[in-house]
Amino acid sequence: MPSNPFTRALQGFIGVLTLACGWWFIALSALTCFEMVSRKLFNYSIQGVDEIGGYTLAVTSAIGFSYALLLRAHTRVDFLLSRLPVGVRAFLNLAAMVTLAAMALFAVYRGYTVPAESVEFQSVSTSPLQTPLWVPHSVWFLGWLLFAACAAVFAWHAGLLFIQDKKELNKQYGPLTLEEEIEAEAGEILHETPQERRP
Repeated sequence: MPSNPFTRALQGFIGVLTLACGWWFIALSALTCFEMVSRKLFNYSIQGVDEIGGYTLAVTSAIGFSYALLLRAHTRVDFLLSRLPVGVRAFLNLAAMVTLAAMALFAVYRGYTVPAESVEFQSVSTSPLQTPLWVPHSVWFLGWLLFAACAAVFAWHAGLLFIQDKKELNKQYGPLTLEEEIEAEAGEILHETPQERRP
């Protein structure tokens, strides 16, 4: 994980959001199972479980982008990167962060119209739930806003490191090593950064 005061402050916050998403998935799974059993045995439907599932996918995906960014888990095509000189690798890692931040900021710019129009037109879902759409749309947008803020600060920090220390830039913003990927799969990387584990 990139090491700077902003990421250390965000680590706990995003960790709590991620755990909340996990518990929500468990609750949604239980609700889905109940819906299936009640339809099969009692010919009764709760109504709207599929709609809630759609909102869940959109919101948790937006939050998951920030979590993946903290763990450096976004996919990178890096089979040639390790063979390049330090300066070239640093430039490519910086370019990766800048383009990711630009994409996230553009998504926020375009995505703002979704909750804004829901509020303006007082839109509700066409399902029996009649959900006011500004609620899930706003939570989804806040997830994207969090991701854009993280990506923008990371790009800024990577830019500083490009000037000050290219090796450190590659260490903090380059693709994960095999050892780090194994640790990330085990869930250890969230609580302890690669920099803290190195002597």
